[in-house]
Amino acid sequence: MKNIKKGKITIVITAGLACFCLALVMSMQFKIVNETDITSIENMRETELRTELANWKSKYEETNQKYEETQSKIKEYKETKQSNEETEKLVDSELEQVNQTLGKTDVEGEGIEITLRDSENEEVPKIIADDLIAIVNSLKLSGAEAISINDERIINMSDLVDISNSFIKVNGQRILAPYVIKAIGNQVYLESGLLGNGGHVDSMKKLGQDISIEKQNKVNILKYNDEIKAKYLE
Repeated sequence: MKNIKKGKITIVITAGLACFCLALVMSMQFKIVNETDITSIENMRETELRTELANWKSKYEETNQKYEETQSKIKEYKETKQSNEETEKLVDSELEQVNQTLGKTDVEGEGIEITLRDSENEEVPKIIADDLIAIVNSLKLSGAEAISINDERIINMSDLVDISNSFIKVNGQRILAPYVIKAIGNQVYLESGLLGNGGHVDSMKKLGQDISIEKQNKVNILKYNDEIKAKYLE
């Protein structure tokens, strides 16, 4: 009986101690919870969020600034490119006009074609370089924009000379009859300048020389192939 009572007492004491320890732990937990500043935690979380938001705002502003700078550069590049393209087109157009004036490009347009043949009649004067020069000058005065003789382009520096009454040289190239002179310009003006009273072709015809003039809507004149060199300019 004594042993049974001792066992019960031991169990009661053990259970009591366990309950005491549990109560002590719970009391400590409640104390910690009560001492914790909930507001402080909330404030800390809010501060972190504000900081994070500020960081994202800063990153956004930085990215947006880079985007605007990039857009500005793209716009500037497009404007510069467009300006360069317009300048390039203008330069090309002016260069083409200069080349046409210098005779360095093939050209096409309405005009006339004059063909001169040496007559078989020995009493009829033979066609010489001076005849061709006179016709060329007349065409220029009548507004010819381009002239060629046997496909040799006539420019301001072209030379037409007789070689021992055997043949004619144009631009240093030997040419023989028939002489075909092409001219681009107003057909009426060009023809009138040659055949009008006092015109050189009219005078040649009166001498019996064989000359024909044909109006054409499409006259093709080749470019001047030699290098243009100034003889006296420094």
